Amino acid sequence: MSTQLMKPVRLLILGAPGSGKGTQTARLLTKFPQLNSISSGDLLRQQIQKKTPLGSLAASYIFEGKLLPDEVVTRLIKGHLQQAGWLSREATWLLDGFPRTLEQGKMLRAALSKYDTGLTLVVELDVPESVILERIENRYVHVPSGRVYNLQYKPPKIPGIDDITGEPLSKRPDDTAEVFKRRLDEYHRTASPLKEFYAQRGLLETVSGDTSDIITPKLFELIEKHRSEH
Repeated sequence: MSTQLMKPVRLLILGAPGSGKGTQTARLLTKFPQLNSISSGDLLRQQIQKKTPLGSLAASYIFEGKLLPDEVVTRLIKGHLQQAGWLSREATWLLDGFPRTLEQGKMLRAALSKYDTGLTLVVELDVPESVILERIENRYVHVPSGRVYNLQYKPPKIPGIDDITGEPLSKRPDDTAEVFKRRLDEYHRTASPLKEFYAQRGLLETVSGDTSDIITPKLFELIEKHRSEH
């Protein structure tokens, strides 16, 4: 059942890889249909596909295995918000995948401050590392479609086979506990100063749980509370 947001919410969801950000984003968009999801990854892919100047620049960095400069991603997000008409105080949106670092957070705040349309809420999904690593060990994907399965709570109907196409499932190269532990360590290193940045501005909240089904109602409740207080 969907719910109407009475007041604008401009939301950022933080969380370690494997914490369920994608699942929670999908559920939020169903629950609050006026939320507009803005995915930095999707926007970059669109720019690359259209072969825009920004897309060509992004493709050159990706080809060399480098991270895009913070100002390039900030410009991409701001440009999309501007084009979509969401740089207004009445706009309601959710950022997915950006900002990831303190520098990006500062750049985004500076870019939006002149429109008085900064973030109104930042939520971190707090999932125990042991749970995340167990999820990853049990995760399989259908590469062509991007469908994800988990042997524990979302197994394929036939072991090792995609439900839709009947094609084989596979493991992502980095879906091992050893590799993923390094990704988790990197997340905590870069996210800690970003979280402190938002905490100092009274924007940061944390939602904890071992499963997505535990976290979802807490997240919904937090957003309902936020919209009634602001």
